[in-house]
Amino acid sequence: MSFMSRHRMPAFSAGGRPTIGPEQWRLAVDGMVAQKREFGLEEVKAMPQSEVDARLTSVSGFSLRARWQGVLWRDFLAGLEPEPGASHATFTSQGGGYTTTVSLKDLDHPRVMLVLGVEDEPLETDFGGPLRMLVPHLWGYKSAKWLAGVTFGDKMLGGFWEDRGYTREGIIEPGVTLDLNSGQRRAIRGGEVTEF
Repeated sequence: MSFMSRHRMPAFSAGGRPTIGPEQWRLAVDGMVAQKREFGLEEVKAMPQSEVDARLTSVSGFSLRARWQGVLWRDFLAGLEPEPGASHATFTSQGGGYTTTVSLKDLDHPRVMLVLGVEDEPLETDFGGPLRMLVPHLWGYKSAKWLAGVTFGDKMLGGFWEDRGYTREGIIEPGVTLDLNSGQRRAIRGGEVTEF
């Protein structure tokens, strides 16, 4: 049983769970970028790999701290050339049923990552594998699962949950969350949860 399963991490599949295997998986990069690109999973694994200790916090009221392994957004972005007017990136899941947009300013954060693994285990399909985003200072719906597309643009767009009433910015608000690591409900002050 994986780290996330052992800690009873809910496995949401908004927009639909993909049915393709790792061999067919592709990540497309397009929009306001100098050159459109497409990466296979092995190409992403060949990029500089890093690890971050961060907490994924859901608007649904739970939060999990873990060691996440993958490609830092800053390293991924270094191999691309967004156009000067680009200010946002829209992330699309396999099958196109889920999208969410994040500002490039919010993505320029030391712990934003394209995740391949958690606690030295490959990222399970239930939790967004083989590749998902981690944007730890925003609500979890901004950390798109089953990542298949990154489209650079010049505006904030809606998305699967945003079009159903969640905020487009996804800023974590003060309140209470269930810390899945300890099983305790903990107060959070807003923004990235670093206090526990």
